[in-house]
Amino acid sequence: MVSLESKIYVAGHNGMVGRAISKALGAQGYSNVIGKSSSELDLRNQEAVLEFFNSERPEVVIDAAARVGGILANSRYPYQFLMDNMRIQNNLIDSSLRCGVRKFVFLGSSCIYPKFAPQPIKEDYLLTDSLEPSNEWYALAKISGVKSCEAIRRQYKKDFVSLMPTNLYGSHDNFDMETSHVLPAMIRKFHAAKVNGCAPVELWGDGSPLREFLHVDDLSDAVVLSIRRELPESLYNVGTGEDISIKSLALLIQKIVGHSGEIIWDETKPNGTPRKLLDVSKLKELGWEHKINLEEGIEKTYKWFLENLNSLKTLKF
Repeated sequence: MVSLESKIYVAGHNGMVGRAISKALGAQGYSNVIGKSSSELDLRNQEAVLEFFNSERPEVVIDAAARVGGILANSRYPYQFLMDNMRIQNNLIDSSLRCGVRKFVFLGSSCIYPKFAPQPIKEDYLLTDSLEPSNEWYALAKISGVKSCEAIRRQYKKDFVSLMPTNLYGSHDNFDMETSHVLPAMIRKFHAAKVNGCAPVELWGDGSPLREFLHVDDLSDAVVLSIRRELPESLYNVGTGEDISIKSLALLIQKIVGHSGEIIWDETKPNGTPRKLLDVSKLKELGWEHKINLEEGIEKTYKWFLENLNSLKTLKF
């Protein structure tokens, strides 16, 4: 049992996911949550990570650190998406094992599953077919992390578990147009067009793919659940069990932002996986369920975006 005084290290605590998890842990009374910025600790440096673990001796480690991005970033930087993510997670997983960490929570992504997996996607579908080419580098790295945690459970009987969230969004999201995911990218595009007299907005693909979106605060609740109890299996999906077409998502964000201009779909650009809906029944059986619906979540995210425009230095309108 993880006590409220247990030392919990949140890797990636300055990112969207890490911030939300740290906040949720504090709200639940966990009083010894620590983190290190990338300038203080380069998680790609094996020696530095092991030294940190030997010094701090955390009891619980939550791996929310990763190099992330959308289709454009994955296609431009395949080597970095593969190698940086493998270095980060391998150093965290191995140091946790070597330094006696009691519980390790590895956070991945639903992109680990095959491109044409049956819907909704069960955890058992992992490695049953080929991946989506547009993000296979990131997916391969995350698959290796899932399998590393599974191997440690099998060989060392340690409480290492993997949570695979669907598409995440929320406060502190990445709104950079070259590296952001679809939902924050749309928020930025529609806002910029609104500011510029409701100019037309150009979006990739034809709008037909179906996607599932989970607010980061709901993922944080799942992480808290995973450290409060020993989960019986090594891999759990985390999602809403509901999806929406990209075209419908665009119309919803357009309404929330207040943009009234034209939407132009560039069908020369890739759609990505046709559908990606997670089966979340395993985690629901343990008592977790999402609370924030999509419209409410986007409204909260857009509000945060507006309140933090001055600090988002990459944004130019």
